[in-house]
Amino acid sequence: MFDFAINADSKADLYHDLHAALDALTADEPDAIANMANTAALIWEYLPDLNWAGFYRAVDDELVLGPFQGKAACIRIAMGKGVCGTAAATRETQLVDDVFAFPGHIACDAASRSELVVPIVHEGRLIGVLDLDSPSPARFDADDAAGCETLVALIAARIAR
Repeated sequence: MFDFAINADSKADLYHDLHAALDALTADEPDAIANMANTAALIWEYLPDLNWAGFYRAVDDELVLGPFQGKAACIRIAMGKGVCGTAAATRETQLVDDVFAFPGHIACDAASRSELVVPIVHEGRLIGVLDLDSPSPARFDADDAAGCETLVALIAARIAR
């Protein structure tokens, strides 16, 4: 059993400690699904004000639902569609303060108001995306984006196996 001491005094401390915990959880595990599941659980437990945290995996020319925490979700998302598909197609982090203002937003959970999606790329290949949703408008900021990008950089090789 893992028992992490996550310091939430500042976002920098929070993401530093999340990174260390994620490294400990995934360092010796070769299974991609197990690593995605533990990543989603860790984020869900320690990042406040989320209503969904998880992964969409790149399979052929679409995103397919992976391990997550939260309500049941859309199973397949076309590349370039919605926030997740846009992040996958552009390979750029999408930080959306108001999902209803995002052209083509896909509402898997009507309670979501803001979203952060980080593409996962390993050795030039798109693996999928990390998707975080919140019921609060403008929940995520540049510090969250940078923090999640460091988490994705850590696990990319560990879920590309």
